[in-house]
Amino acid sequence: MRTSSFLLIIVVAFLYAIGSPAIGCGERMGNQLWNTAIENGWEPIGNINDQHIQELGRWAVLEFGKHVNCVLKFNKVVSGRQELVSGMNYELIIEASDIGGKEDKYKAEVYEQTWTHKRQLLSFAKVK
Repeated sequence: MRTSSFLLIIVVAFLYAIGSPAIGCGERMGNQLWNTAIENGWEPIGNINDQHIQELGRWAVLEFGKHVNCVLKFNKVVSGRQELVSGMNYELIIEASDIGGKEDKYKAEVYEQTWTHKRQLLSFAKVK
């Protein structure tokens, strides 16, 4: 009886896992929480090659990979802008490669509050 109950649980879990929709590399993750067409408060990132900015981009790609059915390799942050809030909002344009080596650009929206060590990926989507 225990064996059959255990097997039933395994089968149900398996069916749930394969039936759940997976997000692929080109699909949007998260909700865009701010209208990026509004310029108030946004400024270009002064040094896009800054180590911290590049690390934020690498982190965004890794964080995206935790939630989707997609493997991306971070190449570099190519452009971006920032907005000072109770922390910092970043809109980063990231160049990344898929598992086949095809490069694409993605837009990541990241919130960071350095003094509390809080970092949150707000959205991530392929740039069209």
